[in-house]
Amino acid sequence: MTSVLQFSFPPVPRRRQQQQQPILASADRQALFSRIAPVYDNVTGLDFSREQLQIASSRQNIQSKACYRNLKWVEGDALDLPFSDCYFDAITMGYGLRNVIDKYKAMKEVYRVLKPGSKASILDFNKSTDEFRTSIQGWMIDNIVVPVAAGYGLSKEYQYLKSSIQEFLTGEELEHLALKAGFSSAKHFEVGGGLMGNLVATR
Repeated sequence: MTSVLQFSFPPVPRRRQQQQQPILASADRQALFSRIAPVYDNVTGLDFSREQLQIASSRQNIQSKACYRNLKWVEGDALDLPFSDCYFDAITMGYGLRNVIDKYKAMKEVYRVLKPGSKASILDFNKSTDEFRTSIQGWMIDNIVVPVAAGYGLSKEYQYLKSSIQEFLTGEELEHLALKAGFSSAKHFEVGGGLMGNLVATR
């Protein structure tokens, strides 16, 4: 049995015959599940927030598609993953690494639970070295993201975005972090006009 750990929205391959792949996913990623669940037989959602897991589980119960029946939810910490070594065949993380205090330890945990030769795909806001892109990104957060969030009563939860991105790592720094954690190769790709970035690391 092959298995996958999800913390992003990676490309999903076409379904292969007799494919049984549990996936670990952050709790509130319904759009991702819509693509992944039909492909993999076992999907495990991981989040440190029990409340988020309860919300995800309730949404799962509402879905009528058979592919949603294979979702399993686990409460856990990205810095201390509750899985054995070399367990997963792939790992994805969406907007998570930027929010952990010890990014190196988080990457070491990702490395630990990956099987040799497997890949991790980590998506987040891109800390660009280009001043123009940085200014556009800041404008979008101030004038689009935060106001929209305010409409849902979540302005405080999103006001930290600019500062967290400023304190985050550049693409090159993320590559170095992955290599330091033990990965054999790491490549950072700018996406969305450079507003987002995706780190792909191979164990």
